[in-house]
Amino acid sequence: MTVILLEALAALIILLLIVWWTMFSGRKKGELPGQHDERPDEAGTQRRGGKVGSDS
Repeated sequence: MTVILLEALAALIILLLIVWWTMFSGRKKGELPGQHDERPDEAGTQRRGGKVGSDS
């Protein structure tokens, strides 16, 4: 019984380390400046003019 609990604890610790590594172990000073200045719908896409559903 204690072996199963130790294995579960080890798996939990490994999971927490993986989550910490992917979330908080990034660049030393955070994100690059200007990286998130544009809105997602304006980044690299252009909208076409005209009314919705018109064929001409």
